[in-house]
Amino acid sequence: MPNALALETSPYLRQHAENPVDWLPWGPEALTRARERDVPLLVSIGYSSCHWCHVMEHESFEDPRVAAVMNEEFVCVKVDREERPDVDALYMEAVQGMTGHGGWPLNVFLTPEQVPFYGGTYYPPQERPGMPAWTQVLQAIAETWRERKEEIRAGGEQLRERLGGGARLQPSHEPIQASALEDAVGQLRTSFDSVQGGFGSPPTQAPKFPQAPVLEFLLARASSDGRPTGTEAQMALFTLRAMASGGIHDQVGGGFHRYAVDATWTVPHFEKMLYDNALLARCYLHGYRLSEDPELAHVCRDTLDWMLREMQGPEGGFYSALDADSEGVEGTHYVWKVAEMKAVLGEDAEVAIRWLGATEEGNFVEGSGGSRSSEPGLNVLEDRGPRPDQAAQERIRARLLEVRGQRTAPGLDDKRLTAWNALAISALADAGAVLGGASGRRYLDAAVRCAEFILRELRDEQGRLLRTYSKDKSRLGAYLEDYAFLLEAFMTLFEATCEERWLSEARALADEMIARFGDPEHGGFFSTASDHEALIVRRKDLEDSPIPSGASAAALGLLRLARATGELDYEREAVGVLRLLHEIAPRHPSSFGHLLQAMQLYLFPAQWIACAVPPVIGAAPGSPA
Repeated sequence: MPNALALETSPYLRQHAENPVDWLPWGPEALTRARERDVPLLVSIGYSSCHWCHVMEHESFEDPRVAAVMNEEFVCVKVDREERPDVDALYMEAVQGMTGHGGWPLNVFLTPEQVPFYGGTYYPPQERPGMPAWTQVLQAIAETWRERKEEIRAGGEQLRERLGGGARLQPSHEPIQASALEDAVGQLRTSFDSVQGGFGSPPTQAPKFPQAPVLEFLLARASSDGRPTGTEAQMALFTLRAMASGGIHDQVGGGFHRYAVDATWTVPHFEKMLYDNALLARCYLHGYRLSEDPELAHVCRDTLDWMLREMQGPEGGFYSALDADSEGVEGTHYVWKVAEMKAVLGEDAEVAIRWLGATEEGNFVEGSGGSRSSEPGLNVLEDRGPRPDQAAQERIRARLLEVRGQRTAPGLDDKRLTAWNALAISALADAGAVLGGASGRRYLDAAVRCAEFILRELRDEQGRLLRTYSKDKSRLGAYLEDYAFLLEAFMTLFEATCEERWLSEARALADEMIARFGDPEHGGFFSTASDHEALIVRRKDLEDSPIPSGASAAALGLLRLARATGELDYEREAVGVLRLLHEIAPRHPSSFGHLLQAMQLYLFPAQWIACAVPPVIGAAPGSPA
């Protein structure tokens, strides 16, 4: 019999509906059941395209013997981290504090009062060196709870205080100085990989992540200072080109995978996320605008074209993600053998093999990115060999994409999230304005259609924004990031179209965001609304990694809105965010790229150009020209 997750709209939760575990979604029923039974909550958090989430499900959650232990000793709760970023962020911070590391699947044990007391990530079915078996963990926690539950409860208050620390951060009244931005660039210079591109500590560490907010900060610095060949531009453009030529960039179908498991951007972790691609498309667009390098414009286009081809729903919204796995193995949809390329490409085969770097030995071996395949000779394709002419490139890509389309496709997470769709709107609208022509018009039309979908479908009866749409249903109250990303999207649409309706939508959204999320005591914004379901603490999520935080996006969006309207109240709210972080962010720039962009705009405001557009003949009075 299916468990309670069969009634959910989240694809990730529905993936677990046939497990013998008596899963419940996060909510009043699970919390009440834990209190009545006086047993811990076992909260398992993941997302639909997470490879190791699938592995742990198959190894443990599908095993009736393991499920029996889980059901007897705990109230078991499954959480889609993308639908419930508040629950995920809270308990991820707790587990990182307990163990020094985090990731997904995140498995955390809570008292019936929701206070965490133990947690970790992936656990194997049998004991391994340094890793206990999942059943050993379950039995140890259950025994500890029976023998020491009051002691566990007594220690919970101190942890509760620590988890709410970000919300108690005091504003700094020191001047916000331009020298801090120079310090941030200096910090990034020390972590920059001058051989392969990207940033790390050490610079050549693996895995390697794109860090779009950091790249955007560097590009914004270079653009505002008029230094297309300065240090900021060199680091950003070198990294963009390195990623574009590597296997993290899908050389056949366009778009980017989540991250590279090596330092050379060669072998990716194969999931494709809407947010990564929306952010990176915009990075490449801004890199093109700075450098006038047509290759960067091409990467922007092929990323947006992939989004429109594979990720757009019929109503105009965008799906969340493509899985890393197909047929139970990571990457199998994307990798190629030399013999296969020869069979499908004919006369183009040899030039394609040299261009795309395929070898008989292959570069995708067992263990790369967590693959469970040991098949030899598999290649992740890269754009690092001698290129054929443009016509041959297009012909090769088209043929490989056609053949790849006949393989089993990765799983699709078809929920539409307001925040991630807002990132897509910003990328499409910005590209439409910059690139122009037929493709630019197509991108701008897609941005408008997506924005209208959000305004039409992702509102509750009171007109308040909602978080998620799936199976023709909208649900869950929106978070700060939903409001803030959408504010930035409306501002980008206004700048791209000059249509006053988008400025009006931005103002209304900003006013609601300030009223429901603002912190009048310390400044800045809470991650959840004042009327949101109460967790053990009300948090402020501050870091811009891997996507901008809601706070940083709110600051940048409000500064843009203040410039457009002349209303200084919006700027004061934005400065409230900056005062919380302007001393911290320059010391840790890899975690605060979007906040640093807001500081850049505050200190070096862009110049607005007013355009008088003649009215359209026959248009109704007051309608947009």
